[in-house]
Amino acid sequence: MDQENWIACAPFESLLQMQIHEASEGEAVLSMPFLPQFAQGAGLMHGGAMVSLADTALAMAIKSLLAPGTHFGTIEAHTRFLAPVRKGQVTARARITSREGREFYGHADVEDDQGRAVLHFEARFKQARDRKESVNREL
Repeated sequence: MDQENWIACAPFESLLQMQIHEASEGEAVLSMPFLPQFAQGAGLMHGGAMVSLADTALAMAIKSLLAPGTHFGTIEAHTRFLAPVRKGQVTARARITSREGREFYGHADVEDDQGRAVLHFEARFKQARDRKESVNREL
Protein backbone atom coordinates (compact mmCIF):
# COMPACT_ATOMS: atom_id res chain seq x y z
CA MET A 1 0.00 0.00 0.00
CA ASP A 2 1.45 3.37 -0.96
CA GLN A 3 1.21 6.57 1.08
CA GLU A 4 -1.39 8.13 -1.27
CA ASN A 5 -3.80 5.22 -0.81
CA TRP A 6 -2.96 5.06 2.91
CA ILE A 7 -4.04 8.64 3.58
CA ALA A 8 -7.47 8.47 1.97
CA CYS A 9 -11.09 8.54 3.08
CA ALA A 10 -12.70 5.27 4.14
CA PRO A 11 -16.28 4.52 3.02
CA PHE A 12 -17.86 6.14 6.11
CA GLU A 13 -15.80 9.29 5.65
CA SER A 14 -16.73 9.42 1.96
CA LEU A 15 -20.39 9.09 2.95
CA LEU A 16 -19.95 12.27 5.00
CA GLN A 17 -18.21 13.86 1.99
CA MET A 18 -15.01 14.58 3.90
CA GLN A 19 -12.08 15.96 1.95
CA ILE A 20 -8.45 15.68 2.99
CA HIS A 21 -6.62 18.90 2.21
CA GLU A 22 -3.32 17.99 3.80
CA ALA A 23 -1.80 15.37 6.07
CA SER A 24 1.89 15.40 6.90
CA GLU A 25 4.30 15.44 9.81
CA GLY A 26 1.61 14.73 12.40
CA GLU A 27 -0.83 17.38 11.24
CA ALA A 28 -3.91 17.27 9.02
CA VAL A 29 -6.63 19.53 7.63
CA LEU A 30 -9.97 18.05 6.53
CA SER A 31 -13.34 19.57 5.68
CA MET A 32 -16.90 18.53 5.03
CA PRO A 33 -20.05 20.33 3.93
CA PHE A 34 -23.14 20.88 6.04
CA LEU A 35 -25.90 19.08 4.17
CA PRO A 36 -29.53 18.66 5.30
CA GLN A 37 -28.81 14.92 5.76
CA PHE A 38 -26.21 15.86 8.43
CA ALA A 39 -28.68 17.91 10.52
CA GLN A 40 -30.25 16.99 13.83
CA GLY A 41 -33.90 17.72 14.67
CA ALA A 42 -33.46 21.46 15.17
CA GLY A 43 -31.73 21.87 11.81
CA LEU A 44 -28.20 22.26 13.20
CA MET A 45 -25.25 20.15 12.09
CA HIS A 46 -25.32 16.90 14.05
CA GLY A 47 -22.63 16.76 16.73
CA GLY A 48 -21.73 13.21 15.73
CA ALA A 49 -20.90 14.36 12.21
CA MET A 50 -18.54 17.05 13.54
CA VAL A 51 -16.93 14.59 15.97
CA SER A 52 -16.41 12.18 13.07
CA LEU A 53 -14.60 14.91 11.15
CA ALA A 54 -12.35 15.76 14.11
CA ASP A 55 -11.58 12.10 14.84
CA THR A 56 -10.80 11.42 11.18
CA ALA A 57 -8.54 14.46 10.99
CA LEU A 58 -6.51 13.12 13.92
CA ALA A 59 -6.41 9.67 12.31
CA MET A 60 -4.98 11.19 9.12
CA ALA A 61 -2.40 13.10 11.16
CA ILE A 62 -1.34 9.79 12.76
CA LYS A 63 -1.27 8.04 9.39
CA SER A 64 1.20 10.68 8.21
CA LEU A 65 3.60 9.36 10.88
CA LEU A 66 3.13 5.61 10.44
CA ALA A 67 3.94 3.07 7.76
CA PRO A 68 1.04 2.23 5.43
CA GLY A 69 -1.12 -0.59 6.75
CA THR A 70 -0.38 0.04 10.45
CA HIS A 71 -3.46 -0.61 12.59
CA PHE A 72 -4.54 1.83 15.30
CA GLY A 73 -7.75 3.15 16.79
CA THR A 74 -9.28 5.77 19.06
CA ILE A 75 -9.33 4.61 22.69
CA GLU A 76 -10.40 7.81 24.44
CA ALA A 77 -11.95 11.09 23.32
CA HIS A 78 -13.22 14.31 24.84
CA THR A 79 -15.37 16.80 22.92
CA ARG A 80 -16.34 20.36 23.73
CA PHE A 81 -19.05 21.87 21.53
CA LEU A 82 -18.52 25.62 21.23
CA ALA A 83 -21.10 26.92 18.72
CA PRO A 84 -23.85 25.57 16.44
CA VAL A 85 -23.42 25.16 12.69
CA ARG A 86 -26.40 26.03 10.49
CA LYS A 87 -24.89 26.07 6.99
CA GLY A 88 -21.73 26.07 4.90
CA GLN A 89 -18.69 23.95 5.52
CA VAL A 90 -16.68 22.91 8.58
CA THR A 91 -12.92 22.45 8.65
CA ALA A 92 -10.90 20.43 11.16
CA ARG A 93 -7.26 21.21 11.90
CA ALA A 94 -5.61 18.36 13.77
CA ARG A 95 -2.23 17.95 15.39
CA ILE A 96 -0.56 15.08 17.21
CA THR A 97 0.85 16.58 20.39
CA SER A 98 2.73 13.61 21.84
CA ARG A 99 3.48 9.95 21.50
CA GLU A 100 4.22 7.51 24.32
CA GLY A 101 5.11 4.06 23.07
CA ARG A 102 2.15 2.86 21.01
CA GLU A 103 -0.15 5.69 22.17
CA PHE A 104 -0.70 8.97 20.33
CA TYR A 105 -2.29 12.08 21.84
CA GLY A 106 -3.70 14.93 19.83
CA HIS A 107 -6.34 17.56 19.37
CA ALA A 108 -8.46 18.91 16.55
CA ASP A 109 -10.23 22.23 16.33
CA VAL A 110 -13.22 22.54 14.02
CA GLU A 111 -14.33 25.88 12.63
CA ASP A 112 -17.18 26.98 10.39
CA ASP A 113 -16.72 28.74 7.05
CA GLN A 114 -16.63 32.10 8.86
CA GLY A 115 -13.58 30.99 10.87
CA ARG A 116 -15.60 30.66 14.09
CA ALA A 117 -14.54 27.86 16.47
CA VAL A 118 -17.38 25.34 16.76
CA LEU A 119 -15.77 22.28 18.39
CA HIS A 120 -12.63 21.28 20.28
CA PHE A 121 -11.69 17.58 20.30
CA GLU A 122 -8.94 15.78 22.20
CA ALA A 123 -8.22 12.09 21.81
CA ARG A 124 -5.87 9.24 22.54
CA PHE A 125 -5.18 6.55 19.96
CA LYS A 126 -3.37 3.24 20.34
CA GLN A 127 -1.34 1.44 17.71
CA ALA A 128 -1.93 -2.32 17.50
CA ARG A 129 0.88 -4.66 18.40
CA ASP A 130 2.72 -6.19 15.49
CA ARG A 131 1.00 -9.51 14.80
CA LYS A 132 4.32 -11.36 14.79
CA GLU A 133 5.18 -9.79 18.14
CA SER A 134 1.82 -10.92 19.54
CA VAL A 135 2.38 -14.47 18.33
CA ASN A 136 5.85 -14.54 19.86
CA ARG A 137 4.50 -13.27 23.19
CA GLU A 138 2.00 -16.14 23.32
CA LEU A 139 4.64 -18.84 22.79
